[in-house]
Amino acid sequence: MPDSKPPIHQQAARFAFDIANGRHALSKLIPPALWTADALLCGLVIWRIPYTEIDWVAYMEQISQFLSGERDYTKIRGGTGPLVYPAAHVYTYTGLYYLTDEGKDIFFAQQLFALLYLTTLTVVMACYWRAKAPPYVFPLLILSKRLHSIFVLRCFNDCFAVFFLWLAIFFLQHRSWQPAALFYTWGLGIKMSLLLTLPAVAIVLFLGSGLSSSIRLAIIMGLAQVLIGVPFLADNPLGYLGKAFEFSRQFFFKWTVNWRFVGEETFLSRRFSLALLGLHVVVLVGFIANRWLKPARKSVAGLAAPLLQGKSPFSPQEQQAVARDITPQYILTTILSANVIGLLFARSLHYQFYAYLAWSTPFLLWRSGAHPILQYLLWAAQEWAWNVYPSTSVSSGVVVGVLAITVAFVWFGVREEWEPRTATSKAATQKR
Repeated sequence: MPDSKPPIHQQAARFAFDIANGRHALSKLIPPALWTADALLCGLVIWRIPYTEIDWVAYMEQISQFLSGERDYTKIRGGTGPLVYPAAHVYTYTGLYYLTDEGKDIFFAQQLFALLYLTTLTVVMACYWRAKAPPYVFPLLILSKRLHSIFVLRCFNDCFAVFFLWLAIFFLQHRSWQPAALFYTWGLGIKMSLLLTLPAVAIVLFLGSGLSSSIRLAIIMGLAQVLIGVPFLADNPLGYLGKAFEFSRQFFFKWTVNWRFVGEETFLSRRFSLALLGLHVVVLVGFIANRWLKPARKSVAGLAAPLLQGKSPFSPQEQQAVARDITPQYILTTILSANVIGLLFARSLHYQFYAYLAWSTPFLLWRSGAHPILQYLLWAAQEWAWNVYPSTSVSSGVVVGVLAITVAFVWFGVREEWEPRTATSKAATQKR
């Protein structure tokens, strides 16, 4: 009787395919194996590649003035300009100031940022795994040259903001609403770039925890921002608010990573700025109304009417049903899509902003249903574009192009993720 087994190469291919797609027990070993490899890579980067000074000295100069008693934000300055980040940035870098001998021990600072990178990577991998991302996506989380540079060669404050964003996502996925809110607001207190994800975070809290709980959490988050800013608000409140949350900041064409291809005249024009803002609002409202609020099982008008009267739009039974649909996958998809939409329409992105994008794109491309080869190609194009320095018309076009493709793929490819789960879809999800 002839052997019915497939050839050995087919068996090996099937075995590898099962591991890559999470259908084998060995699949669980991929994230820790990748993490270990990345830990070694971080050590190699610190050892072999010279540190690049950009903002660290300025941060330390600003902290020195704060520790000397200065509380007027308009008077705190460093070599690269005034202090333009909220108070949590000051407290975070005050800790680093003491740990690194007033900022002089750069080597130890790099080690601390490598530890921060690896801790953040651990949280990111945990969020991906809880959202059922397949193992073949995970290598993209450790392969970014630019991301390693941002953390261990530049020591930007974006690294801390990103860490607290992912920590908030992790706790949201575990329905620990209050810790999630506190971690998120601390990250926002380090850098206001996290405002891009605020609409999605608000919707997750509203749908997942209910109206009264989400209002309470919003108050806590607001009070936290006030409390951390008290020393500066007491001295010069307008100065603090104007610098820490400066929405009218001027952008320099020479530093832009995303819109260089439009030309300097267009980039600096008010019309271009308003067009980006308008497009951001339109796309954001479209996602909110037609995607993110789908688990509510009500129209926007049906939600708004009771809310305007100060009432919950859900009965207790409806709230339980809605909360069940706020799954770890829904949470990660919604928050990361809000992040990428914001980055797509940002007036100007600098290289450190890749920290907010690098760990968002792999998950969203997978969730969109794109073929794995296309996922890797788009990721590679994005990584190439963010490593071109200085940016060119071609590289900036690729940056915007990949962002736009990602948003479009999410809009068309993840529609079912935002639909209420039926018994059939729930069973299918559990099988995965």
